[in-house]
Amino acid sequence: MGRTKNSLVFIILLGSFLFAKANQILIPMDESQKNHLKSYGIAFWLLDKQKTEVTWLLNYRGGSFMSPYTPSLETECKTRGISFDVISNTEANGIENTIADPSVNMNMVKLLNAPKIAVYSPKTKQPWDDAVTMVLTYAEIPYTVVFDDEVMAGKLTEYDWLHLHHEDFSGQFGKFFSSYANAPWYQAEVAEGESTAKKHGFNSVRELKKNVALKIRDFCLGGGFLFAMCSATDTYDIALAAQNTDICEVMFDGTPSEPNAQQKLDYAQCFAFKNFLLENDPYIYEYSNIDVNPNPVLRGVTEETDLFTLFDYSAKWDLIPSILCQNHTRTIKGFMGQTTAFHKELVKSDVLIMGENALIKEARYIHGTMGKGTWTFYSGHDPEDYQHMVGEQPTDLNLHPNSPGYRLILNNILFPSAQKNKQKT
Repeated sequence: MGRTKNSLVFIILLGSFLFAKANQILIPMDESQKNHLKSYGIAFWLLDKQKTEVTWLLNYRGGSFMSPYTPSLETECKTRGISFDVISNTEANGIENTIADPSVNMNMVKLLNAPKIAVYSPKTKQPWDDAVTMVLTYAEIPYTVVFDDEVMAGKLTEYDWLHLHHEDFSGQFGKFFSSYANAPWYQAEVAEGESTAKKHGFNSVRELKKNVALKIRDFCLGGGFLFAMCSATDTYDIALAAQNTDICEVMFDGTPSEPNAQQKLDYAQCFAFKNFLLENDPYIYEYSNIDVNPNPVLRGVTEETDLFTLFDYSAKWDLIPSILCQNHTRTIKGFMGQTTAFHKELVKSDVLIMGENALIKEARYIHGTMGKGTWTFYSGHDPEDYQHMVGEQPTDLNLHPNSPGYRLILNNILFPSAQKNKQKT
């Protein structure tokens, strides 16, 4: 009797083992997915904690993920509220054969390594100040906050992927002077910046930020992956172009701007933009004409009509933009920020415009290479808050688990893993 019972237990365990070996978990990323954002977190969890490879099925049901079945993966998907299907290896092979068809605009990318993620942000900032930190927290993807001290100490080499919080690299403190010069938070930010500059041997925050921008450039040249949103996009390029001239007025760095500073800009140093004109008035809340005028009448859009479209790339031939544009829709709601959108005519010709509003000639989502690395700029502040205001309550991503605008951020998070694998094959 005991031997029979032991045999039955063995058969059950063997059956469970064979079931696990013979199945895959498919995480669909089309409209059937209950939580797109947390699905990226599961993919990262598999790479980071389980040391398990993930297959990214580009353009298959919205850019689905597939991984070998384990009971822990099934439990984790249920815990996080993620839609999934358990499929047989035969079914998985059928999906792979479909994707491999040369006539089908699909591809498969193996994700093998969890990238080490850093967010360049003041330590005093709150998570809801920045869309990237909000979605990383919501998706349960770990990251490390770094700022000027870490950058100046050469710590960026410890990371694969760097996000630039909506920082002002031009040294003008966000050009908040006219509206918030007497606000305690503004004064604290200025004091902190000036103290940090002095600690590193600089006479002004402008000089500090210039050197930080150059070290970030070196991070990209060495193979790093850079991502930036809102004012960290255009002010970063402005800082590079103005590295040999003073564009700041006296209230920002204690000295007036240099005469003919505009003519001294070196656009060749920029990642993304060319031929832009600075906004020299310190009382105007704008850095240059890279950004579009936020006035809806002048822009020709309303909140309802402010949309941009992702390009549909060949997944087999244009792998990188295909990865970065995975989504369950090609039309994304626009959203404003201190840098709302980029004038297309000021985007360099070798830059890839992946998302645009063609009717009003605005670029929203752009990408390029720098040395061995890459960069991606995404305009606007919060994909689910059309016009985010200073002091406004944070967006609750529990209300937006399927946000296509936030998906673009998370595509960039997994991109380094896919690229490393691509380079090895």
